[in-house]
Amino acid sequence: MFFVLSKVLFFLLSPVTWLGILLLIILFWNDTKFKRKLKLTLIAIAVLFSNPYLYRNAVMLWQTKPVVLANNTSFDAGILLGGFSGYDKSNQGFFSESSDRFIQAANLYHQGIIKKIIMTGGNGTFTKDQPAETVFVYDQLLKNGIPKEAILLESNSRNTYENALFTKKLVDSLQMKGTLVLITSAVHMPRAEKLFRKAGFSIQPYPCNYSVYPESFNLEDTFVPDPSLLVSWKHFLKEIVGTLLYQLIGKA
Repeated sequence: MFFVLSKVLFFLLSPVTWLGILLLIILFWNDTKFKRKLKLTLIAIAVLFSNPYLYRNAVMLWQTKPVVLANNTSFDAGILLGGFSGYDKSNQGFFSESSDRFIQAANLYHQGIIKKIIMTGGNGTFTKDQPAETVFVYDQLLKNGIPKEAILLESNSRNTYENALFTKKLVDSLQMKGTLVLITSAVHMPRAEKLFRKAGFSIQPYPCNYSVYPESFNLEDTFVPDPSLLVSWKHFLKEIVGTLLYQLIGKA
């Protein structure tokens, strides 16, 4: 039930959804005065949530700062969170825009900083008519020179809460102790770190996949509206609301 509710909440958190609902009300509402207020609200949402300066600064305040792990440090494993690949209708796997998670996990292994990669990610769709994400990622890890004995898979989780819960069961079954490196997107790290620590892990965060970072002043990237941010806000708001929600129900 919680999985279904999280999907519904994700849909409702989108500024695009808000604009669509407002537009429908405007089209079918008869009260002229009320319609005028709704139009102003619609314009305000569109302007605010497409502003690059507002979005960039909000994300930078939230996301985890970069971490540098010295080459002489060593951890038993790195936990690679899924959500950076998907399948087409023929079940052909593809990397997504979040695939820096994969790159950084492979880098840490090849640098000798982590001895194993624990990939956690199952099938997060309602229909479950696609393979688990681990199927595609396992093959890609092998192609990137990671030996199969250094790869551990958790294929049943559907969200970050289950990532933490099921990975803890896997790690405990292998009697793996000590601090493990958590590898995920910088904007996702605050929520993920809370959930993994709540599950009983000792965690060294390793944020990556930075889509927002300090830049030199650029007029276009500060004031010119960017409609694509209406979608980006959905993912960012999911992190904030998800963290608060898990805390309210005692899961983080």
